[in-house]
Amino acid sequence: MHDREIIYLSKGLPKDMVYKNETYKSGIWKEQFEELFVGFDQINGDQVANPEYHGGSERVVCVYPFEHYAHWENVFGKTLEPSAFGENITPIGMKEDQVCIGDVFQIGEAVLQVSQGRYPCSTINKRNNNNLLLKRIVKTGYTGYFFRVLEEGKITADSQIKKLVSHPEQITVSSIHHLYFHDPSPSMEVIEKILGIEELAGQWKEYLTELKER
Repeated sequence: MHDREIIYLSKGLPKDMVYKNETYKSGIWKEQFEELFVGFDQINGDQVANPEYHGGSERVVCVYPFEHYAHWENVFGKTLEPSAFGENITPIGMKEDQVCIGDVFQIGEAVLQVSQGRYPCSTINKRNNNNLLLKRIVKTGYTGYFFRVLEEGKITADSQIKKLVSHPEQITVSSIHHLYFHDPSPSMEVIEKILGIEELAGQWKEYLTELKER
């Protein structure tokens, strides 16, 4: 297994921003910090602008793998700012095909569980002033993912990342993304298996139930 480590920790409150002469409010613009205090419902000093689609106890900590930065910089030929995807933790060694729904990690004092892949939205384009990014994120599955919080606590920039539990079903974040967005004839059996994972966030259970019914 790759060594896991934190590259950036970030948080921020919603701000009014302008994109193509339109104002929008979003929590995607975050700043780097040396430590975060992670609570059961949110990180101190970190909020979402639209609680209907973001945040909540199943989406407390947003993670975006640092390895993808090099990919996007290569594709688009420009350097990205830290936390360009609005994530709280930018780690190495924890890509979407390396973590499974229900896996549990201890990072600093906090104990965190992978709850769902990120369902990407167009704010990512606005944040990076790039109207092709969202489509490419969906295509690659380089979405990032979320943790729910099992134990509250402080995470610092030099905190160790330890895996405490590997979920027995071993369903990766990337495999669910691929099934939902890219599989022309998804297997009912696989959908049922994923829906049977208690630790999968409710929102994704709804997406997959709709897919099954289609």
